[in-house]
Amino acid sequence: MTERRLVPLIFERSTPGRRGYRLPELDVPEVPVAELIPEEFLREEAPALPEVSELEVVRHYTQLSRLNHGVDVGFYPLGSCTMKYNPRVHEDVTGMPGFAAIHPYQPEETVQGAMELMYNLGEYLATISGLHATTLQPAAGAHGELTGLLVIKAYHKKRGEDHRREMIIPDSAHGTNPASCAMVGYKVIEVPSDERGGVNVEALRGLVGPNTAGLMLTNPNTLGLFDENICEIAKIVHDAGGLLYYDGANANAIMGIARPGDMGFDVVHFNLHKTFSTPHGGGGPGAGPIVVCKDLAQFLPGPVVKKDGDKYRFVMPENSIGRVGSFYGNFLVYAKAYAYIRSHGPEGLREVSETAVLHANYMMNKLKDIYHLPYDRTCMHEFVLSGSWQKDENGVRTLDIAKRLLDHGYHAPTVYFPMVVDEAIMIEPTETEPKSTLDEFIEVMRQIAEEAKENPELLKTAPHTTPLKRLDEARAARQPVLRWEKPE
Repeated sequence: MTERRLVPLIFERSTPGRRGYRLPELDVPEVPVAELIPEEFLREEAPALPEVSELEVVRHYTQLSRLNHGVDVGFYPLGSCTMKYNPRVHEDVTGMPGFAAIHPYQPEETVQGAMELMYNLGEYLATISGLHATTLQPAAGAHGELTGLLVIKAYHKKRGEDHRREMIIPDSAHGTNPASCAMVGYKVIEVPSDERGGVNVEALRGLVGPNTAGLMLTNPNTLGLFDENICEIAKIVHDAGGLLYYDGANANAIMGIARPGDMGFDVVHFNLHKTFSTPHGGGGPGAGPIVVCKDLAQFLPGPVVKKDGDKYRFVMPENSIGRVGSFYGNFLVYAKAYAYIRSHGPEGLREVSETAVLHANYMMNKLKDIYHLPYDRTCMHEFVLSGSWQKDENGVRTLDIAKRLLDHGYHAPTVYFPMVVDEAIMIEPTETEPKSTLDEFIEVMRQIAEEAKENPELLKTAPHTTPLKRLDEARAARQPVLRWEKPE
């Protein structure tokens, strides 16, 4: 007896003669296919397409969609990714004809409303960051990093200091940081963390010098900890002639409370799909605007929107690095972020961050007695536990804990990152979850810790309830099976 699939493949449902549609009788002269399609594009034989009814097609794709996990389905505590609920009013806003039915080739005078939105959004982001000028063009956070580094590079070059090619990055940084540096030709200099999880200030002093282009930092960092020495850090870098880049991936912790510009940062990127609740979109579209201090505004990619009296127009900054994307970026993503900011207002954005921080600290304190907490101090929007106790006592790895969570219907947290923590488990609850959901997740995490003691094999063979059981992940990444092949 063969194993029954949870969702039979569409090819397996195929039965000769079934149809999902009927075409009307041909009422024009029939033309041979060879006359319509060049011979080199014709197949030797017709593709073996499945023969299924409309109902079967609908059921197939509906069932497949139900296998996906998303924030609309359940809790998604993916650390450093801020997977929070996206209000449905965003979709209503982007469906408005004045936004959805416009084209970037239209004359400026016909899209003044859209340009006003872009201008205002840029001003809001500048206010939230405490900086001066914004470009909305970057298509994602990492693209924003690349853009910000190109702006820094242009700044140093114009000052006759093109030799500044070293970018300092903490050992706990996001992986995109060193990758972005490599893309612009910078050498990465790693600065270690101190015993409290922040930048080691004394080590930083020894690393800065005449070749320092800047420091890339997120604050709070990937450990979920706010760096208490940020003002001193900024002074060290600035005194050496470098600039500070703020990775905005963790900005959900500080909105309306602290501003990167006030901390000494010169460039900030925002992930609109994280902080401002526009959908992650399965890889796109996204948006990673950057905001810069006054001295860097002339280097921004363009065109940017400027206000001229009661009109708006596109202009190219004086020493622009040029375009970093087609047209003006992903406009409908801006509309969603704009709606989010307008609906919350300054007090609401602050409440978002305060609630996110409260949730993270609540969960951390409910779990730190049963999972190792490497840095036992007040966290911000996320926190990092370690599965080292379970590993040392019962041979259960963090990966096993993550796989077991799938059996309970949760997306696993980020694991094995940041790499400065052995067996890391990074959890970010966000502000959009109710306390009941947090308590349920806490209870499951505690239950899994008990299972690790009493029945470690249960975790090592998890998951047990998903359509596919434990995969050989290394092999799956190297040899992905991306299409159905008819069995022999």
